[in-house]
Amino acid sequence: MFFHIVLERNMQLHPRHFGRDLRDKLVSKLMKDVEGTCSGRHGFVVAITGIESVGKGLIRDGTGFVTFPVKYLCVVFRPFKGEILEAVVTMVNKMGFFAEAGPVQIFVSNHLIPDDMEFQSGDVPNYTTSDGSVKIQKDSEVRLKIIGTRVDATEIFCIGTIKDDFLGVISDPGSTS
Repeated sequence: MFFHIVLERNMQLHPRHFGRDLRDKLVSKLMKDVEGTCSGRHGFVVAITGIESVGKGLIRDGTGFVTFPVKYLCVVFRPFKGEILEAVVTMVNKMGFFAEAGPVQIFVSNHLIPDDMEFQSGDVPNYTTSDGSVKIQKDSEVRLKIIGTRVDATEIFCIGTIKDDFLGVISDPGSTS
């Protein structure tokens, strides 16, 4: 799920950046350092949408660097247990498959894939129904439900299932439509 929140970070800036465009340098450094990162508490930082405030700088002894407290608005993505997501399959093996929904990687075990689907090894490993009408392979789009998350300091791991109503393949790259 996406959230728009206020975060705070202390930014260090080298004295060579001091001048008329100090604030612009601070904002561009903040975007470079923060966008695309993951904090276990808030989730993946997708984009910085605005700067709320830049505090007074504190000169670091001996280095000349200045530390500025910066409050900023950003969009974060944090998956939750029970959430339904659409994802793209990145890898298929006999244990299940991995899919990506934006920055988060989700593993779907073969025990959480419907019983009528079987693993087919070969040039393109996939899970196929007995009649061959539905196929999950690399680059397939699937709708899945998150049944578990594990949060580390810098990463979020998810376990998903497609063994529920209205879940499964949305589009198959192997079909000609």
